[in-house]
Amino acid sequence: MTITEQGQATGTPVPRTQDHMTHDVWLPEEIVAVRATARAAVEKRLAPHARDIGTREESADSFPWEVFRGLAEEGLFEVPFGADFGAGLMHPMLATCTVTEEIAYHSSSMAGVYDGQCILVPQTLTYASDDLRARLIPELTSGRTAFSFATTEPDTSSDLTAERMQTVAEPTDDGDYVLNGRKRWITNSVVAGWVSVLVRAGAGSDRAAMFLVDLSSPGVRIGAPDLKMGHRGQITADIVFDDVRVPAENLLGQWGAGLGVALSALVRGRIGIGAAGVGVAQAALDLAVQRLRTRQVFGGPLGAMQHWQFTMAQRATEIECARTLYQKAATLLDRGDRSAEPEAAMAKAYGTRLANDLVREAIQIHGALGFARQVSESGESVRLEEMYRDAKILEIFEGANELQQWIVARQLIGRDVTG
Repeated sequence: MTITEQGQATGTPVPRTQDHMTHDVWLPEEIVAVRATARAAVEKRLAPHARDIGTREESADSFPWEVFRGLAEEGLFEVPFGADFGAGLMHPMLATCTVTEEIAYHSSSMAGVYDGQCILVPQTLTYASDDLRARLIPELTSGRTAFSFATTEPDTSSDLTAERMQTVAEPTDDGDYVLNGRKRWITNSVVAGWVSVLVRAGAGSDRAAMFLVDLSSPGVRIGAPDLKMGHRGQITADIVFDDVRVPAENLLGQWGAGLGVALSALVRGRIGIGAAGVGVAQAALDLAVQRLRTRQVFGGPLGAMQHWQFTMAQRATEIECARTLYQKAATLLDRGDRSAEPEAAMAKAYGTRLANDLVREAIQIHGALGFARQVSESGESVRLEEMYRDAKILEIFEGANELQQWIVARQLIGRDVTG
């Protein structure tokens, strides 16, 4: 139920302020239970390894399989799915986002891995054939196979219009398809067995298509892992397709309607990343509060300074707002209400900005100790340096925050004015 001031599995426990500051008044009982289950699973399977995951350099061998499969063994990969393949919850999106927050509390990069495996890819699989679903979902929920979701290319990311995409699928005479092109920044690609990939539906077309591709297929090449500032447990790399043949039954949805498939996954992913931002913000707040209570300055605790009292009170309020935003957006989707787009954009932009703001302030509260990776003489190490490196990408991927603000503005002011 705690993290440590050193950010490790041992040491002085840091209480979760959430436990006495947050009241789950409106949450369904099953979600309260999911949070408790997820928290226990994450403390057991992830927390002891989180610091190592966040600091090691990316390589194909550094993918955290032990944690990945451990979380699966605890049932966390079954949360998004119905009773035929998974947990059969009444509120699967809300439950999955709740799990994401709990994972992000200890490791933002593992929350990114979970987002791909349990939010983005499962949504694309709703467009797959019954045969593919029966074959692949057990591979996903068990953690035996990692899955990837690929939309980004070297020259296009937030803008997913078909005209921008250079990865192209062409129909063959026998009804299958051939893919050529390159995808970039693809999570899990170095270890994944399958990828849901967005492509242009024919050279010169203004339409897109979405396919499920076996990454062991001839013509698929996975690049070397990217070396990033943070999120080192979320290993990314290019995927190159060179005349890769894909069976017709691996088309997700309709030919030419792939953008809708991708966007239906991304709107869910944005809510998940908003939840991850809340988890990071909560962890930073807890570390900051512990430091304010224990650090002595000018004859009293640092927390006696009114500046930090008011600042942390404001941040605690903002965490409540950010948590409510992602919960509301997820609940709308669970109810089948597709009007959740503005709430999803708000949740993503607000929650991830808050994560960055709070980690920065927590570092300021800790001073040089927050800035350091480790004090060599004493061995002291607060994980805020790692959290700061990790938090930035939350504002960028799954649609940059500027795009999210534009989505909100279009709903607010009207597309006839905003474009």
